[in-house]
Amino acid sequence: MCIKRCPFQAIKIINLPKGLERQVTHRYGANSFKLHRLPTPRAGQVLGLVGTNGIGKSTALRILSGNMRPNLGNFTEPPDWKEVLKFFRGNELQTFFTKMLEENMKALIKIQYVDSVAKQKNVNQAIVGRRLRALDKRELFDDAVRYLELEHVLERQVGQLSGGELQRFIIGLTCVQDVDIYMFDEPSSYLDVKQRLNAARMIRTMLADHKYVIVVEHDLSILDYLSDFVCCLYGSPGAYGVVTMPFSVREGINIFLAGYIPTEQMRFRDYELTFRVSA
Repeated sequence: MCIKRCPFQAIKIINLPKGLERQVTHRYGANSFKLHRLPTPRAGQVLGLVGTNGIGKSTALRILSGNMRPNLGNFTEPPDWKEVLKFFRGNELQTFFTKMLEENMKALIKIQYVDSVAKQKNVNQAIVGRRLRALDKRELFDDAVRYLELEHVLERQVGQLSGGELQRFIIGLTCVQDVDIYMFDEPSSYLDVKQRLNAARMIRTMLADHKYVIVVEHDLSILDYLSDFVCCLYGSPGAYGVVTMPFSVREGINIFLAGYIPTEQMRFRDYELTFRVSA
């Protein structure tokens, strides 16, 4: 009745499976967005995340980076890390969070909206080449310039870069720094096909036995090339999001296209995404 009476669609009433109520990872407030489960990163492999906008991908990245402690749905009295680790007991995430806390692992997120970087006063006047060299802790400056085609912009100010140039610069800036967890939120936006593949190759060079790499990507072909395994996210944008268990790349992308998760017997889309190829 509430939904029908409100002409502006400001109210959402959603039925959820009962099992999900015991798997709430984070909730922002009463009647606001909540995230169920979390993606499980693995050292030495690239985790790909795929799902529609507003469904919790950025929230998951903030939690996995350590910038936000999951409240397990209790937003009035958030639990401490001891309770969080107990909640994930017996899960790979318990090992991940324990390692993050004990070894003080550092995480770096390549932000989704790169155009906001050019608006920052301290970065706007910086020279691209100097900025890259100053933050290069892994001696990857030459590789970043070659893979990301930055040769012609090294002497420019960051504020003068176009969207595609800024995207490649930020990817390079993320890759040359020495951290434990690398996160890339939509690295292929603003880039053409060739630049997307080169950026993907650059990101794959970050892999090491003790490094974690997580990529949020909407371009399924780039996601296929980049990832070693995939987690899908489904739900209702702005209301709730659910993270699936890890799948192989092929299986995960096919599940996202089909809109049906066979392991959970869950259909999250009424239609299947198909691509018709004609001569």
